[in-house]
Amino acid sequence: MIGGMDAEAEAVAARYERFAREEAPGRSNLYAAWAAQVAADPQLQRVLARIPARHRQPPLVFAVTRLLGAGEPDAATWRDWVLVHADAVVRECEQRSLQTNEPLRCAALLPALSRIPGPIALLEIGASAGLCLFPDRYSYRYRGAAGEIALDPAGGPSPVVLECEVRGERMPEVSLPDIVWRAGIDLAPLNPAAPDTHAWLTGLVWPGEAGRADRVDAALRIAASDPPLLVAGDGADLLAEVAAAAPAEATLVVQTPGVLAHIPWVARHELIAAARGTGRWITLDAPGLHEGWATPVDTAAWPGGFALALDGDVLAATDPLGGWLAMSR
Repeated sequence: MIGGMDAEAEAVAARYERFAREEAPGRSNLYAAWAAQVAADPQLQRVLARIPARHRQPPLVFAVTRLLGAGEPDAATWRDWVLVHADAVVRECEQRSLQTNEPLRCAALLPALSRIPGPIALLEIGASAGLCLFPDRYSYRYRGAAGEIALDPAGGPSPVVLECEVRGERMPEVSLPDIVWRAGIDLAPLNPAAPDTHAWLTGLVWPGEAGRADRVDAALRIAASDPPLLVAGDGADLLAEVAAAAPAEATLVVQTPGVLAHIPWVARHELIAAARGTGRWITLDAPGLHEGWATPVDTAAWPGGFALALDGDVLAATDPLGGWLAMSR
């Protein structure tokens, strides 16, 4: 057991060192400092090694500590707080998962969704509180060297305005979709109207990410005013059952933005097959994440970010959270 714990602690150290070096810079100086503290501190490593690996990603652990009252202190003070509250941190992390419900992803998904005639029945796997199920209720501002596109719902600008940088010379061809039914499947779906949901989703916003918490807050209000159908369970197991509830006259669209990375390899491809066999399929994924692309992606020449694809056909490279877009088709 000691040897096993030592190996887990080493894995924690490596994961947090990589996060501090590659993932946090430019997004959150505070999270970079906390991760570097973990990478250098054997006591912290042993505490976090007690958390199951699928529940100890740095953003998850950091959000839990803030939720439990750590605040946003410097790395040394945060370290002392975690050691004092270690049992509570471990317990809470075991009950939580990364449910980054970023509505800005809709700006990356919209170029694919715009290619599908309505009416549309939209079903998301890994839906969290369902904030990416309302692309028709948000406003969009695409800006790049080739121009600007502004889209608003028929009733006027939305409280949620999604700003997306367009890279390259090709602007996306986008329109607001006609969505008549929306549903989501998640292992632990969140009620968008619940105060606990608001606290958790805004707590998952990294310190230093300006405007993101306000965007999540406004999107939660939209979702709470017209809650989608949210079903608890495994996506592949429940997909056919939930899809059967969609209106027959609507085109069923299954979207999997950023969720496949959290599913083991074999199950990941089973879910892709189920999605493609059920309806149209839209996804945002790292190019090397799976073999579900219609044609192989040249990862060596990839410009960075995730791939946006419709039915496996890659349409664009995009920021994983929707902040920028580079159309290829």
